[in-house]
This record gives sequence, structure tokens and C-alpha cells, in this order.
Amino acid sequence: MKAVLLDTHTFLWWVADDARLSAKARAAITRADDVFLSVASCWEMAIKVSVQKLTLPHSVDRFVSEHLGVNQFALLAVHLEHVSQVASLPFHHRDPFDRLLTAQALHEGLPLISANPVFRKYRVKRLW
Repeated sequence: MKAVLLDTHTFLWWVADDARLSAKARAAITRADDVFLSVASCWEMAIKVSVQKLTLPHSVDRFVSEHLGVNQFALLAVHLEHVSQVASLPFHHRDPFDRLLTAQALHEGLPLISANPVFRKYRVKRLW
């Protein structure tokens, strides 16, 4: 598999070696040539830290930077094309982070690694 996009929880479960990460997801990450984490996921983590729904050992930027480096993952920027694609998505789901990840996956042609079954309603190839 050439490249994949991680959902926020997938990234967090990967770096924590969490048992909730499925064997299929773990294998897809391991086999991928390129693994991307969206800036949208970084934004989501920052919001969750600020409302105390997520605790990280360091600041979001340090935490993400360290784990991108250690795991050789790349950051996927949010581009105008991604934002524009959100406007054309049906409202199967109202979570703004998931909608942006959906748009990025569709626009970039990337499978999305996520436990969230809502992505089945979109044309996104979801791995889990």
C-alpha cells in the first residue's frame, strides 16, 4: 500500500501501542510507504487538550513533532481544495474534523485508517 491517512484516534492509539488498534489497521500502517497525519487532527487534539478531554505528556506541537519523527509519518496540510470539498459532502456526520478528514482522503485518494464506521457512508476507503 502506497499511502494512508490516520484518523486522530488511530494516531493516538498507534503511539500509545493501544490494544484498541485493530490488527488490520496496525498492519496497514506498518506496510504503507507513506503515513499521513492531518493538521486537522492536530487541531482536534489541541481542542481536546484545552477542554481537558485529552492529556498529553507535552504540548501538542512537541508531542506530534516527536511522534511524526519517530514513526516517519508526514503531516498533511489543509489546503483550499480540501476545505472546498467539505462543502460537497452530504451531512452523514456533523463532526468538523471527520468531515475534513473525509474531504482530504477523497481529494488525495488516500485510504483512511479509522475505527469510526461513519466513514462507510462516504466514498472513502476505510481500513480497520
